[in-house]
Amino acid sequence: MTGKPLGLTVEAGLQAEQDLLAAVCRGEREAGVLFWRPSDRALVMPRRMSRLENFEAACAELAIAGWPVLLRETGGEPVPQSSAVVNVALVYVAPRSEGDHGRIENAYERLCLPLCEVLREWGGVASVGEIEGAFCDGRYNVNLNGRKLVGTAQRWRQGLGGKRPVVLVHGALLLDNERESMVAAVNRFNECCDLEQRCQADSHIALHEVAPQAPLYERLSQAYAEVIETLPKD
Repeated sequence: MTGKPLGLTVEAGLQAEQDLLAAVCRGEREAGVLFWRPSDRALVMPRRMSRLENFEAACAELAIAGWPVLLRETGGEPVPQSSAVVNVALVYVAPRSEGDHGRIENAYERLCLPLCEVLREWGGVASVGEIEGAFCDGRYNVNLNGRKLVGTAQRWRQGLGGKRPVVLVHGALLLDNERESMVAAVNRFNECCDLEQRCQADSHIALHEVAPQAPLYERLSQAYAEVIETLPKD
C-alpha cells in the first residue's frame, strides 16, 4: 500500500479494483487497499443502467459533453469520476467470527469510520448518512459539514475456492471543487433517460474547500493499515 494514489484512467482504475478483489479471492493476499486518482473523466454507473430505454442516446450526448459513460460492477447510481476525485478501495475476506449477519454494515463501517476520524482531526464535522440533492445518495455517504464528501458502494464475491465471502468496499472522495460540472453531467443523463432525480451542487463539498493542506494520503494509508491489522484472525 502506498501513501500516494495511482494515476489511472477511470477504466484502468476500475480494473485495478477488480484485480485486487480477484487476488484476495484467489488467496494470494489476505486484504489490500488501493488509492487511485483518475487521469481522465467518465460518468460511471451500474451495469443494470445499460438496460434503460434511452441509454445509448444518453451515452452519445454525454460523450460529446466530455463525460463518456462507463459501467461498473458495484451498485448505486451514476457517479462522475475525474482528477478531482480520489478513490479508495478496501478488499478483505469476511471474518468467520462475524458471521453473515451484518457483514454489509461492517464493511461500510471499516471504510467510513476511519474517514470520519481523519476529517475530525482536521476540524471538520463528519457524519455518515443521506444528503438530500446528492448524486448517488445513500445511507453510507461520508459527509463533511453537512454536505456529501464521499460516496460508497460494495461488491461481494465468493473466494478461496468458494469457501469464504470477499468484499470490495469503495469510496469516491471529492478532493477538488468540480461540483457544478459533475452535477450537470448526472442531471443530463437522468434527463435523457427520463429518470426523475435531479442533483444539486450545493449538496456536495470538496475536501480542499475545507482543508486544502491536509495530508490526505499519508493519513488514510495509516488509517486503513490499522483497519487491516485489526481484522479478526480466524
